[in-house]
Amino acid sequence: MATTTTVTKRGAVASIKLPEDDSRFPDINTIRAAIPKHCFEPSVAISMAYLVRDVVMIGALGWAAIAYIPTIPDSTLRTLAWIVYGFVQGLVCTGLWILGHEAGHGAFSKHSLLNHVVGFFAHSSLLVPYYSWKFSHHRHHMYTGHMEKDMAFVPRTKSDYLNRALAAFEMLEDTPAYQLIALLSHQLFAWQVYLTFNISAGTGSLQKPASTIFGKSHFAPTSAVFRKSEAPWIALSDIGLCMTLFALYKLSGVVGASTVLLAYAQPYFWVHHWLIAITYLHHTHMEVPHYEAENWTFVKGALATVDREFGFVGRHLFHCIIEHHVVHHLFPRIPFYYAGEATEAIKPVLGDLYYRDERSFVGQLWTNFTKCKYVVADESAPGALKWAQ
Repeated sequence: MATTTTVTKRGAVASIKLPEDDSRFPDINTIRAAIPKHCFEPSVAISMAYLVRDVVMIGALGWAAIAYIPTIPDSTLRTLAWIVYGFVQGLVCTGLWILGHEAGHGAFSKHSLLNHVVGFFAHSSLLVPYYSWKFSHHRHHMYTGHMEKDMAFVPRTKSDYLNRALAAFEMLEDTPAYQLIALLSHQLFAWQVYLTFNISAGTGSLQKPASTIFGKSHFAPTSAVFRKSEAPWIALSDIGLCMTLFALYKLSGVVGASTVLLAYAQPYFWVHHWLIAITYLHHTHMEVPHYEAENWTFVKGALATVDREFGFVGRHLFHCIIEHHVVHHLFPRIPFYYAGEATEAIKPVLGDLYYRDERSFVGQLWTNFTKCKYVVADESAPGALKWAQ
């Protein structure tokens, strides 16, 4: 038998006949064999060149902002300069975040120590608990698309949606004002709430039962998110955050607390806005399924992701994490500068199992957030769940 699957590519919707059973999913070794071997070989020189480039840009922008923006006499122009600085610095700092992400996957280099040093300092400088994120993010990759064990953006089922805490506001949910406030809150605070309470993770993703409301925090060495053996590394992550906070405190004594807030807090919120947007849109798309536990496989989960397009910013500042995310989920040790070549190599193997959407990245954030509310059983694919229309 065959079922009709809708695949979105370049903004168009095409209906394609595909077989129902799992035989249409190639095994991981078949996919790997299609990729040139050098794509799995990270270069220290290339990776370090990108790291130095990003750090120099961040340092130059920060120095220029602190040195010159406070001297602008006109308050309106000074405010505008801080806003522009915060946005641009946020873009560049997101690139640094992504390089730390590469290091956490072992894609920055073949040297574990170098990877950990780069990842620890890159993420700690952005107030990201490096090892805490590394461990939970690794499990997200292990169980992508799994309705119980995935660690990021596990969708609600219909019953979960109807019983949610804000169900009383259901009549307001379709109003643009409510949706805008909800989206802004999501983009500003979802990262901090995720780290503190582990929201959006699957119910089966914990390593042990959580005893308190903070028992699923990424900051607690005893958190249920982590294994007992990982506790010392969680504590080290916290030390990294304290180092950054102490450095910011000392800097405020030199240039003033308000200047430090404008120079650091603005980019901080921009960085984690982009982080949430990128992760959300990679795993939320009307045509991309999630899977019940008994029907999930690693390949099916890894292919339940979407490549998107973000133009110059995506390719040159965000290190192609938006454009080549499918291959990253299949093989997270492929460095980003080979991900484009690897993506082209696997397309013939995947065929219509590969999803790409080239519509407006920011526009799709609004569309998906307002339309993708909960998942229901896909009658054409047993064990798969699709977003309710």
